[in-house]
Amino acid sequence: MIDVCCAIIRNDEYQVLVVQRGPGSDHPMKWEFPGGKIEDGETVSDSIIREIDEELAMDIIIIDEMPAVEYDYGFKQVRLFPLVCDTLSDEPRLSEHAAFRWLSPQELKNADLCGADIIIADRYLGRYGKDLTWHQPVEADIEESDRQKIREMLSGRGGYAACDIMAEQMIENEVIMQLLFSYSMDSDRALAFRASYSISLAEEKAPGTVAPLYGQMAESLNILQNESVIRSFLKVLNTVDLMMLSDDQRGIITDSCFTWLGSTGTSIAVKAYSMDALYRLSRIYPELVNELRSSVMSAMEKGSAGVKARGYHVLKMLNP
Repeated sequence: MIDVCCAIIRNDEYQVLVVQRGPGSDHPMKWEFPGGKIEDGETVSDSIIREIDEELAMDIIIIDEMPAVEYDYGFKQVRLFPLVCDTLSDEPRLSEHAAFRWLSPQELKNADLCGADIIIADRYLGRYGKDLTWHQPVEADIEESDRQKIREMLSGRGGYAACDIMAEQMIENEVIMQLLFSYSMDSDRALAFRASYSISLAEEKAPGTVAPLYGQMAESLNILQNESVIRSFLKVLNTVDLMMLSDDQRGIITDSCFTWLGSTGTSIAVKAYSMDALYRLSRIYPELVNELRSSVMSAMEKGSAGVKARGYHVLKMLNP
């Protein structure tokens, strides 16, 4: 296990610095947070200050030290210690990397980062996003009259045709995507279902389109009461790499899915999607396997044919 430090460096606009590895590196042309190997006898803080000075010639101020991330790349295992830093330096001077970029939060979510850096980026956004101006809802960017038209389209008789139209618009316009996510939380159950279905349809048409919503969808699961919305969100989350989510977000999915799997009042579709989500989570957290096996067998005892069929499938994957 190699101990490495990295810096999440923010400028005065709260953009975050990422640097690109060269074509001859072990992660060619991937982007990452700057940093390097911690030398013997160095503290994490001393190491990051030295690395940033050597690699970028930047002055930084350490603001926070986030939990370490252990990651297995196959050819090497690293333990990465991330530190949140501010800087007043204008631009870095590169000595080891091919390029640098200052990224907004939205750009950071979609950057082609190394595996461990993806996890760190998501944790950073989860911890600091609520306090930054760029994290505020974007509904205000849509005129009130337009919001009302979209609401009426989804609430009226447009049906699935309206959802298809909204999905196409969502692919081109993140503002509409955020608006439809807010409608998914609405007390109007039909509106909420059609909004959430539009989100899942957009993701189906163009995978990755709703990536900015993955974390929000996960975090909403433990408060949602509308099973139609739950079904749509789980459908999306079952298609994405769950390592993109934070530990807390994966924990919410785990707790919610076990609850739905054990409830006699949960619909067949939600139970089935819950089994799939929990199986995927058990690949990340092997300690869930026994609880999942027990929960699936319990759900199958009094479950419908559909629940039993999905249960047999999951049990077979758990016992190859």
